[in-house]
Amino acid sequence: MKLDRRIARFAVPDVLEVPADVRARILAVQEKAGFVPHVFLLLARRPAEFRAFMAWHDALMERAEGLSPAEREMIVVVTSAANRCLYCVVAHGAILRVRAKDPQIADILAVDWRKAGLSERQQAMLAFAEKLALRPWAVEDSDLDHLRRVGLSEEEIWDVGAITALFAASNRLAHVADLRPNPEFYTLGRTPRR
Repeated sequence: MKLDRRIARFAVPDVLEVPADVRARILAVQEKAGFVPHVFLLLARRPAEFRAFMAWHDALMERAEGLSPAEREMIVVVTSAANRCLYCVVAHGAILRVRAKDPQIADILAVDWRKAGLSERQQAMLAFAEKLALRPWAVEDSDLDHLRRVGLSEEEIWDVGAITALFAASNRLAHVADLRPNPEFYTLGRTPRR
C-alpha cells in the first residue's frame, strides 16, 4: 500500500495487490467509467469491508423496483450535501447528471434542492432524507405519513431511509480519510455524449 495524498489520508493499495474478486469489481468500473473512483481504492484497503459496503450499496442503489436510479442519486447528493461530504457530492452529482440527463440538477440539489423544480413526491422524499441526515432523532410517524400521502410506497420509504443511512456512513468515512474526488467527476455529465 502507498500513501497518495491526492486521494486520501490513508494508504491505498495498488489494484494488483487486492484479492481477485475486489480487483475484478474495480477493473469493471474502470472499464465502464474510464477511471477508478478513489473510493474503490480507499475501501479496497480492507477487502472484507469493501465487499460488505458494495453489497449494501448495490442492494439499495441498483434495485429495479421503486425509486428511479436518478431519484436514488438525488437522495445521495442531498444527504451528502447535508453532511458536507465533498467526495460524495461531486462523485454522485456526476452520476446524477448522467442518470437524470440534466447537467444542472446536481449543482442545484447540492446547494438548495428546494429550487430544483421537483415534483411534490420528490420534494417530500428529499425533505425527509435531509431531516434524517441532520436530525435523525426528530423523525416522527407524521414524516412517514406525509411520504405515503404523496405516493411513496412502504418499500420506497425504506429505501429513502436506507440510502440516507448508507451515505451517512460513507460520508463519515470520506471525511475521516479526507477522500478527494477524481478530477473526471467534475466534468462527467455536463455535456451530452457524442
